[in-house]
Amino acid sequence: MTDLNDSKPVEPQNADIFPADFVWGVATSAFQIEGAASADGKGPSIWDTFCRQAGAIADASHGDIACEHYQRLDADLDMIAGLGVDAYRFSVSWPRVRPSGSGAWNEPGLAFYERLIDGLIARGVKPYLTLNHWDLPQALQDVGGWANRATVDRFVEYAQGIAARFGDKLVSITTHNEPWVIAMLGHESGIFAPGLKDRKIALQVAHHLLLSHGLAVRALRAGGCKAKLGIVLNLAPMHPATDSPADRTRTTLEDGRLLRWYVDPLFKGRYPDDVLSDYGHDAPLVLDGDMEAIATPIDFLGVNYYSRSVVSASGSWDVKTNSTREVTDMGWEVYPEGLTELLVRLHRDYRVPPLFVTENGGAFKDIVENGQVHDADRTRYIAQHIAAVAAAMREGVRMGGYMVWSLMDNFEWASGYEKRFGIVHVDYTTQQRTLKDSAHWYRRFLAAQTSGRTSAR
Repeated sequence: MTDLNDSKPVEPQNADIFPADFVWGVATSAFQIEGAASADGKGPSIWDTFCRQAGAIADASHGDIACEHYQRLDADLDMIAGLGVDAYRFSVSWPRVRPSGSGAWNEPGLAFYERLIDGLIARGVKPYLTLNHWDLPQALQDVGGWANRATVDRFVEYAQGIAARFGDKLVSITTHNEPWVIAMLGHESGIFAPGLKDRKIALQVAHHLLLSHGLAVRALRAGGCKAKLGIVLNLAPMHPATDSPADRTRTTLEDGRLLRWYVDPLFKGRYPDDVLSDYGHDAPLVLDGDMEAIATPIDFLGVNYYSRSVVSASGSWDVKTNSTREVTDMGWEVYPEGLTELLVRLHRDYRVPPLFVTENGGAFKDIVENGQVHDADRTRYIAQHIAAVAAAMREGVRMGGYMVWSLMDNFEWASGYEKRFGIVHVDYTTQQRTLKDSAHWYRRFLAAQTSGRTSAR
């Protein structure tokens, strides 16, 4: 592997630490790549609506076209298989398959995902499906969205419908991707869809997301779903900017808001007392049986990791002026050892099932030169974080897999098309795909893993 702080480009090596059943993959989400915003009966999502709000998206763009994945499915599946990955993590667009969030299902939308799943299987790639990667049907938002407890029931019905149609073909089903983002960025700060700014609503949304997760897992198991079931959280270690009591106290609270508020209910069946106290009257309404449902056992926990967080009680710490580390185009510090710290902490503090790194990657400014993209910074980022996973495994953490975010450049939410995370470059004018050096590196690395598995038999 490579030293976590090594700034030089690295070459793939076979690491004995990764077992033969360790899953290597790439990840995307529906709204970010599919386009075809109203094709074949698809209904609008909250992100379709949000993109039309003045000033909501940095470049005033939208997801109507995105990467045209809906039209270019077969070629994209060939590209995925050509990387040599074991798995592809993708999401279903709820409004594409059930436009109103309830009622009639949309057969053309379902048929698209059937072709996607069957196409993956035919190419030897395992399908890892996410039910909710943020694009709630606008029809449900019109009646309160995730703040309305009825949406919990609609989500369970949606999960059952998808499992009934595809469950026997899927390796894994994730209920929600990053409920913290949906709740806090979408409903407290308002910088993501649906653009609300109310902390009390945000916390009720967070509770309903967790509740719908637990109830959906129960329902899918009761229905005989064979896929592994879990949830994906965005997590980061919290470090105080200084050793002052104020910074340390604030760090503990921020850790509670990001990590413990979601992980404690899942594995301890309760919200953390210190965070509940801080939220006061804004704390969510919790009904009898809710916490037991949320704590329904799961088969895996997905972890999305990009950087650590440094916390200052005064809010004065800024990564660009205070860190000596490389910073990505998102303004995030490159801090791979934080991933090791995070994984070890989850393993130590909770009775977790196998952990998957379900998203990890870096946005960097790319230049296409003579049909090539030399992204040594992204290659280094990925290699260092794979090394961080290996370090966690050496400390006893049960890891199930690692997935690069993202397969290809795409619509990066409020940043529009200005930020590129892909290991495949997308020319948004021509839709031409170009494998970056990071994609070639990842393919060589995976080939080395496969070679090691073969020689070990």
